[in-house]
Amino acid sequence: MKKVLRVYGGVLRLVRLLPADTRPYYAKYARENFVNYREVDQSETSLDELFQRAYNHSLWILNKYSIDESKANELKEICFE
Repeated sequence: MKKVLRVYGGVLRLVRLLPADTRPYYAKYARENFVNYREVDQSETSLDELFQRAYNHSLWILNKYSIDESKANELKEICFE
């Protein structure tokens, strides 16, 4: 559970880099996704897959707003440790 909270915190730190008018939307989106992760059947999907998905979605959003991908290095370290 501690790693999940660290990943969530990393995603929220990246949300702060987005344009001000988009932050509330993506913060809410991240919160809803992490709440849904609690309800995922562990036998079908591993947490590692969910962390990979969180990282990939974060990269996609950073690219969408032309923010350097290197800003996600901390999240990458958390997700793949």
